[in-house]
Amino acid sequence: MEGWKKLLKSFGFGFQGIFYTIKTQRNMKIHLFVAIIVLLVFRLVSPPLIHVAIILIVIFLVFAFEMINTAIEVIVDMVSPEFHPLAKAAKDIAAGAVLTMAILSVIVGSILLLPDLWKKIAEIL
Repeated sequence: MEGWKKLLKSFGFGFQGIFYTIKTQRNMKIHLFVAIIVLLVFRLVSPPLIHVAIILIVIFLVFAFEMINTAIEVIVDMVSPEFHPLAKAAKDIAAGAVLTMAILSVIVGSILLLPDLWKKIAEIL
């Protein structure tokens, strides 16, 4: 039974990390908002399941990258409260990783959703 308690506790820590990132990071709120919009578009166009799976993977990768970026920022701020060029570089690189993933997510989403969305718009018009 002790193993299950440890497992549940570790899930709790994970959720705390997710909620901390949502609560403290503006960009995570933006990622969540865009993800909700994309999921609403799914409901409208009913894409193939493989497209849904790919988009969900990309969405969750953006979330994960944002959380890793947040962790790096928190650690850097803790160990280097004063400005240091290497601390800035670490934070900028982590932010660049999130930006790269976000750009990829827009490209993948456009490739997979836009054709179905245009068809749906054409049907309505």
